[in-house]
This record gives sequence, structure tokens and C-alpha cells, in this order.
Amino acid sequence: MGEVNNNFTKVSEFIIVGFPDLQQEYFHLVAWIFFLLYVITVVGNSILVVIFSLEPSLQKPMYIIMVSLALSDIGFATVALPKLIARYWWNDGIIGIHTCFFQTHMIHYFGSLNSLILLTMALDRCLAVCFPFRYPLLMTVPNMVGLTVFCWIIAHVFPGIGTINFTFASFCGPNKIIQAFCDTLSLTALSCGKTNQYGASYGAAMFILYFPLGLIIVSYFWIIISVFRMELYSLQGKKKTISTCATQGCIISIYYIPRFFVYSTPFFPNLTMTADKRIITTLFYSFFPPLSNPFIYCLRTKEIKEILKRWIQRRKLLFTLILKMFISVQIETLIITVFFKT
Repeated sequence: MGEVNNNFTKVSEFIIVGFPDLQQEYFHLVAWIFFLLYVITVVGNSILVVIFSLEPSLQKPMYIIMVSLALSDIGFATVALPKLIARYWWNDGIIGIHTCFFQTHMIHYFGSLNSLILLTMALDRCLAVCFPFRYPLLMTVPNMVGLTVFCWIIAHVFPGIGTINFTFASFCGPNKIIQAFCDTLSLTALSCGKTNQYGASYGAAMFILYFPLGLIIVSYFWIIISVFRMELYSLQGKKKTISTCATQGCIISIYYIPRFFVYSTPFFPNLTMTADKRIITTLFYSFFPPLSNPFIYCLRTKEIKEILKRWIQRRKLLFTLILKMFISVQIETLIITVFFKT
């Protein structure tokens, strides 16, 4: 890195600015929106984790992937949103430099992890549809647990490249991050040294995102082709498969395509974005999938819907019994009171 100019003071903390053009009178409203977004995301994904933990019938490879995705979404929201909420609720956007490095690493870590989990999910469905007889032998619970743990570990590698670079970088100029949270692009713009080495971080990000995307696309095409070739599938079954693939394809598109434009703007002069548009795009592709994943991947699943119905019926029965007991006690108390008074 280049030497630090003596006219500047070395930065020890950053300020999360968020939307630069947002008027202060809307700060509390924005804070409430992000707070509700955080609560819904955490609660929705936590419900899946609880259901999986309490229901032995869900101890299957497919649901292991879903729980892994839910935990990843909870982790991402927890890393990214609380500081943003504090920024608009209490006007507290200050974040320490090492905390910012940690947030940057975890933001890109969970992004990489989600990419690997989506790839694992696509491969699991591809094996289940295209090789139904080999699937039980290949996708056992131990194998899926091992594959999931591998994804959680390997996802640290590529974000770690940028984190190490920033650890040795110098920040001696402006310290305002025009973004909703710390990330590679924002820190690169604030570094006062040479930034050409961060092309490695960009290359790593593109690889961890779009190499899995290529395999995901191939997997879903393979699924659709196999379904139409199999005579065992009825017309309704084929429509259902296409509908499922289309729904998941929309979520995957939202996750991947906007990322390319946001990450590529510093390297392609023709790709320009205002700060507010870049932040809105980042928030959209970062938080819409975690918000919708429990409904897209889980609550539409017949088995989970049946379990939820059974749980609700049990709760209704328990509530009815408690209500009957309460009414019975009240009646007995009333009878005793009347009897002794007479």
C-alpha cells in the first residue's frame, strides 16, 4: 500500500450514512420499516428451524438444506440490519474500523454461503427428479450434513481475501460509508492506498456467485427436460414442476442479477448508479430473498403445511381444554359461594 500522507489523520472509525438524500423527518419511519423487516425475517426463518428441530419426520436431506438456508438468512439479517436501524432510530451511524471489517467479511460470507446453499438445493432436486433410484443412496442424511458443513466452511475463503487486504490497507481520508452497511466497494473507495489489488476481491466474488449460478441453471434445465421425457409424470405433475422451478428461478434471479450490476459499476464506466439507487438495489437483493424464502421453499411444501395444521389443531384443543377447565372452576366457585350464603 502507498504511504499515508502526513496531512491526514488515520481513520479509526467509520460512519454509516445510509441514504444520502433522505430527509431527517423520515428517519424514524425508515427505522420502523427496517425493524419490521428484521423481525419478520428472523421470525419466519426461526419457525422453520423450530419445526425441523421438533419433527423427526423432517430429518431429511431436503429439509437440512432449507434449515441451513434459514440459518444463513437469520445470520445475514442480524449482521446487516441492527446497525442500520440504529442509524435511523438514534442517529448512531458510527462503527469501529475493525467492527466494519468484521461486518464486511460476514456480509460477503453469508452472500457466498447462500450461493452455495442454492447450488446444493438445485443439485439435490436434480438428483431426486433425474435419478430417483440412486437418490436415496447418494443423498443420505450424513452426506447432506457433511456437504452443508463444507459449504459453511468454504464460504469463508473468498470473502477472506478482501478482509485480509483491508486489514493491511490504510484509511486516512473521508470516513463516511455511503451504503447501508460496510462492504468491499465502500471500503475500497475510502482506502487511501492503491486499490488495483481489489480486482482480486471482485474476481473472487464473481466466481463464488456465478460459478454456482451456472450449475444451478444447468440443474433446473436438466430437471425440466427429464420431467417432459418421463411418461410417469402426468400433465398436472409437469405443470407443478415448471411452476416450482419458475418460482425458485425468480428468487434466484433477484439474488444474482442485481448483484452483478452493483459489483461491476466500479469496473465498467458505462454502468452508472446514483448512491440512493445503489443502496435500494443492494437492500432489495439482500433482504427480499431472506424475507420470502420461508414461504417459497418451506410453507409451500405439503409436508410442512400438514405439520403446521396439526400443530394448530393441537393448540386449539389445548386452548379448548383450558377454557373448559376455567369455566368449570368458575361454576363450582359460584355454586359453593351461593350455597354457603344461603
